[in-house]
Amino acid sequence: MDNDDARKHLEDDAVRVGDLIGGIRDEILAAGASGDGSPSGRAEPQEESGSELFEREKELSILESLEKELAEIQAAIERIENGTYGIDERTGAPINPARLEAMPTARTNIDNDSTRRD
Repeated sequence: MDNDDARKHLEDDAVRVGDLIGGIRDEILAAGASGDGSPSGRAEPQEESGSELFEREKELSILESLEKELAEIQAAIERIENGTYGIDERTGAPINPARLEAMPTARTNIDNDSTRRD
């Protein structure tokens, strides 16, 4: 995949992730606008409000994960713009094209990826 293809793929991903972020934010705001987190705006039994809290925490966790993903996508687009896309940030060696194909936001070769689990 050349840089133009990578950029297009990353830009499409940025739109997709941005849309997901917007949807989750809307859900969180709508729940907050009802006053107690319930869709109807009336008080719910304790077990249901615990369920609402769990759902809200889950949504916030997903939102945080998506925001990190979007930041990685934007960073990859910046690397394309400044000519460092596809270059391992630790070694300066080219990143394997198959790795970039599978993970366009990759910053390092698989050998140098600290998140890798053996």
